[in-house]
Amino acid sequence: MNFKEVSGGVCAPAGFTANGVHCGIRKNKIKKDFALIVSSVRASAAGVYTQNLVKGAPVIVTKKHLSDGYAQAIVVNSGNANTCNSNGIEIAEGMCEMVERVSGIPANDVAVASTGVIGQKLDLSPMLEHIGELYEGLGDNSSAAAEAIMTTDTVKKEVAIEFTLGGKTCRMGGIAKGVGMVCPNMATNLIFITSDVAISPAMLDKALKEDVKSSFNMVSVDGDQSTNDTCCILSNGLAGNEPITSDGAAFRLFRHALNYCTVKLSKMLAKDGEGATKLIECKVVGAKSLKAARTVAKTVIKSSLFKAAMFGADANWGRVLCAIGYSGAQVDISKIDVTFISRAGEVKVCENGFGLDFSEELAKKVLSEDEITVLIDLKSGVFKSTAWGCDLTYDYVKINGDYRT
Repeated sequence: MNFKEVSGGVCAPAGFTANGVHCGIRKNKIKKDFALIVSSVRASAAGVYTQNLVKGAPVIVTKKHLSDGYAQAIVVNSGNANTCNSNGIEIAEGMCEMVERVSGIPANDVAVASTGVIGQKLDLSPMLEHIGELYEGLGDNSSAAAEAIMTTDTVKKEVAIEFTLGGKTCRMGGIAKGVGMVCPNMATNLIFITSDVAISPAMLDKALKEDVKSSFNMVSVDGDQSTNDTCCILSNGLAGNEPITSDGAAFRLFRHALNYCTVKLSKMLAKDGEGATKLIECKVVGAKSLKAARTVAKTVIKSSLFKAAMFGADANWGRVLCAIGYSGAQVDISKIDVTFISRAGEVKVCENGFGLDFSEELAKKVLSEDEITVLIDLKSGVFKSTAWGCDLTYDYVKINGDYRT
């Protein structure tokens, strides 16, 4: 597919503006902590959310507001998750209502998200004081919004592409935050995607729910599932294409565009895992089923022992086989090949389930790069899958040892 990467993030598609400011939720006076994304017209909307039984109040409110398949704005704060608070729903609804007061957009057309510490009261006062500034500053400010949703992220995560659909130039953009408490069954912390494609709410919902299975669902930083995971997409139709209302070539192209953006963001999230120094990509091929391929890839990428070995650039491939063995996937251990690959070269370490003689020096070079691929060939079928994760470092423990205090 011919997708051209462009600048602009969530503001790249027609009709979308964004902004981010510091309102005072966070003690850091420099860090932005309040974001807003707005479409100039009401848009088709869809979302996927955490499956954790403990859910942040914003998740509950956003699910309700998007239940009719439409939205026009997304308001987000960082620094406080608004989770396990007795007045959490009131606060989340209040954030939507303040957007209505400054913009005229009905509160029930506003999605809301929060990220940060769980179990601390969230006060609306700082946001009420700065909502006017946030709204008045709306423009081509995707980068400011991307910064405002960050918690322990070290870099902003943005993507935007341009493509042709039905003879019309279309765009799609996204921003994301993640890095810690990342091992979802639906999405990865907070992701917001915008598009100017005309597509029905039902087809948008179908596209997103299918996409996360091969993108955000395949990311793991630490094996912990957040209480606030939300992935929300708005598509406002301003590109002027014939509306997508059913399966077909146009819908397939839209899905490919969405997957291009979500995989890009997935890799960014994994590479910036808390304390991480390396992006680890696990490619599984030759599986009996798609389920088996996904299970193996995700289990390997989640293994703490394997992640620690990658941090030390140690070609301890036995940890890969160990993870495959307890994954629950039906595999023939006697057929498995494992190869480590990076910009420094590649080294095959296992064939047909047994170790090979290999150069430890070359393996060290391969695994010392900041992006590493673990290729696993199960040699039992035609299905494949990819998962993304990161190494496990001393800094992960440091970050989470005093996250709240």
